[in-house]
Amino acid sequence: MQMHSKKRIDIVVEQPVLDRVLRILDEQKVSGYTVIPASAGRGHEGTWNSGGLVGSAGTAVVIFCIVDAGAVDGVLAPLFALVSRQIGIVTVSDVQVIRPEHF
Repeated sequence: MQMHSKKRIDIVVEQPVLDRVLRILDEQKVSGYTVIPASAGRGHEGTWNSGGLVGSAGTAVVIFCIVDAGAVDGVLAPLFALVSRQIGIVTVSDVQVIRPEHF
Protein backbone atom coordinates (compact mmCIF):
# COMPACT_ATOMS: atom_id res chain seq x y z
CA MET A 1 0.00 0.00 0.00
CA GLN A 2 1.34 3.40 -0.94
CA MET A 3 1.80 5.89 1.89
CA HIS A 4 2.01 9.67 1.57
CA SER A 5 3.99 12.02 3.83
CA LYS A 6 2.12 14.78 5.66
CA LYS A 7 2.52 16.84 8.84
CA ARG A 8 0.35 16.53 11.95
CA ILE A 9 -0.15 19.63 14.06
CA ASP A 10 -1.32 19.11 17.66
CA ILE A 11 -2.56 22.09 19.64
CA VAL A 12 -3.40 21.99 23.36
CA VAL A 13 -5.21 25.07 24.69
CA GLU A 14 -7.75 26.06 27.29
CA GLN A 15 -11.37 25.70 26.18
CA PRO A 16 -12.07 29.46 25.96
CA VAL A 17 -9.39 29.78 23.23
CA LEU A 18 -10.84 26.99 21.06
CA ASP A 19 -12.92 29.20 18.77
CA ARG A 20 -9.91 31.38 17.98
CA VAL A 21 -7.80 28.32 17.13
CA LEU A 22 -10.51 26.95 14.85
CA ARG A 23 -10.86 30.34 13.15
CA ILE A 24 -7.11 30.30 12.42
CA LEU A 25 -7.32 26.79 10.96
CA ASP A 26 -10.29 27.82 8.81
CA GLU A 27 -8.52 31.00 7.63
CA GLN A 28 -5.47 28.91 6.67
CA LYS A 29 -7.72 26.56 4.64
CA VAL A 30 -6.96 23.50 6.79
CA SER A 31 -9.26 20.89 5.27
CA GLY A 32 -10.21 19.25 8.56
CA TYR A 33 -9.42 18.94 12.22
CA THR A 34 -10.52 17.03 15.30
CA VAL A 35 -11.15 18.42 18.78
CA ILE A 36 -10.78 16.16 21.82
CA PRO A 37 -11.40 17.13 25.46
CA ALA A 38 -8.34 16.92 27.71
CA SER A 39 -9.22 15.95 31.28
CA ALA A 40 -5.83 15.94 33.02
CA GLY A 41 -2.12 16.29 32.40
CA ARG A 42 1.28 17.31 33.62
CA GLY A 43 3.53 19.99 32.22
CA HIS A 44 5.97 22.77 33.02
CA GLU A 45 3.66 24.19 35.71
CA GLY A 46 2.97 20.77 37.28
CA THR A 47 -0.11 18.56 37.19
CA TRP A 48 -3.62 19.74 36.39
CA ASN A 49 -7.05 18.18 36.37
CA SER A 50 -10.30 19.60 35.03
CA GLY A 51 -12.44 17.50 37.36
CA GLY A 52 -14.76 19.56 39.50
CA LEU A 53 -14.29 22.79 37.55
CA VAL A 54 -17.35 24.89 36.78
CA GLY A 55 -17.40 26.49 33.34
CA SER A 56 -14.82 26.26 30.59
CA ALA A 57 -12.00 28.24 32.21
CA GLY A 58 -9.27 25.84 33.27
CA THR A 59 -10.47 23.04 31.02
CA ALA A 60 -8.35 22.07 28.03
CA VAL A 61 -8.86 20.65 24.56
CA VAL A 62 -6.57 19.04 22.02
CA ILE A 63 -7.02 19.99 18.38
CA PHE A 64 -5.19 18.03 15.73
CA CYS A 65 -5.02 18.39 11.98
CA ILE A 66 -3.00 16.93 9.13
CA VAL A 67 -1.62 19.20 6.41
CA ASP A 68 0.88 19.27 3.56
CA ALA A 69 4.39 20.20 4.63
CA GLY A 70 4.13 23.43 2.63
CA ALA A 71 1.17 24.61 4.73
CA VAL A 72 2.85 24.23 8.14
CA ASP A 73 4.48 27.67 8.37
CA GLY A 74 1.25 29.43 7.35
CA VAL A 75 -0.64 27.63 10.11
CA LEU A 76 2.06 27.95 12.78
CA ALA A 77 2.61 31.72 12.51
CA PRO A 78 -0.88 32.77 13.68
CA LEU A 79 -1.06 29.87 16.14
CA PHE A 80 2.20 30.99 17.75
CA ALA A 81 0.89 34.55 18.02
CA LEU A 82 -2.15 33.21 19.88
CA VAL A 83 -0.52 30.54 22.06
CA SER A 84 2.38 32.78 23.08
CA ARG A 85 -0.17 34.86 25.06
CA GLN A 86 -2.15 31.87 26.41
CA ILE A 87 -1.63 28.57 28.17
CA GLY A 88 -0.98 26.02 25.45
CA ILE A 89 1.42 24.02 23.36
CA VAL A 90 1.79 23.27 19.67
CA THR A 91 3.70 20.33 18.22
CA VAL A 92 4.38 19.21 14.65
CA SER A 93 5.21 15.65 13.67
CA ASP A 94 5.67 13.60 10.52
CA VAL A 95 2.85 11.21 9.63
CA GLN A 96 2.02 8.86 6.78
CA VAL A 97 -1.50 8.74 5.31
CA ILE A 98 -3.13 6.37 2.83
CA ARG A 99 -5.64 8.88 1.38
CA PRO A 100 -3.70 12.07 0.59
CA GLU A 101 -6.66 13.72 -1.12
CA HIS A 102 -8.31 14.18 2.30
CA PHE A 103 -5.62 16.56 3.52
